[in-house]
Amino acid sequence: LRSAFKGWGTNEKLIISILAHRNAAQRKLIRQTYAETFGEDLLKELDRELTHDFEKLVLIWTLDPSERDAYLAKEATKRWTKSNFVLVEIACTRSPKELVLAREAYHARNKKSLEEDVAYHTTGDHRKLLVPLVSSYRYGGDEVDLRLAKAESKVLHEKISDKAYSDDEVIRILATRSKAQLNATLNHYKDEYGEDILKQLEDEDEFVALLRATIKGLVYPEHYFVEVLRDAISRRGTEEDHLSRVIATRAEVDLKTIANEYQKRDSIPLGRAIAK
Repeated sequence: LRSAFKGWGTNEKLIISILAHRNAAQRKLIRQTYAETFGEDLLKELDRELTHDFEKLVLIWTLDPSERDAYLAKEATKRWTKSNFVLVEIACTRSPKELVLAREAYHARNKKSLEEDVAYHTTGDHRKLLVPLVSSYRYGGDEVDLRLAKAESKVLHEKISDKAYSDDEVIRILATRSKAQLNATLNHYKDEYGEDILKQLEDEDEFVALLRATIKGLVYPEHYFVEVLRDAISRRGTEEDHLSRVIATRAEVDLKTIANEYQKRDSIPLGRAIAK
């Protein structure tokens, strides 16, 4: 890596050949060893030497997963818009432990809490949902209460039928229940009322879109990421950040499952779609 930074131009192929083929633990050790050997932060070297799009992908890939989420969350709060779902993505697609680690990394990195920044930078119903989502520490097991699922599916159906999308009960259920419990609730919703809850959340309203992303991230994460990738690929040039983020954050988690879902939905391998 040191040699890749020296001389005329940066040897990006060499950087890829090293970092792209190392897992998170190996990348962390490389960073530590680089700092001990050369007295410099590898991330700062990468930031200084690489071009923008390639630089951002390499930087977020090189970070530890919790540091990466902290970095992405900070970027999302600084540039927050109502159509930016990165905060929902972090809050809903990570495990309870991963979200706690992301909050700790955010606190260490920014000297303030993630909840504090989200509350400051967001407004209205978006704030009402996002703050409890990023603050959540859900039960991570598989145990479910079917009576509770039945009762809360009824609550959700009543509120959504009345278009009371930001009702306290809707937010409480989505922000606190385990993913397994929510899955049971939404299955009962479909069985009892004959329609997938997402079909009733197709309003063009920005908050409804946020609710839809929340549910997909919690219960159908592979579908959520396929939609992000499809949008990024179809709007190449404007959505490189989204493409880089999904590849970097899911490569060591469930990218194979996401890629299979992408191919099933679009009849083209994900790699080929990205390369087109």
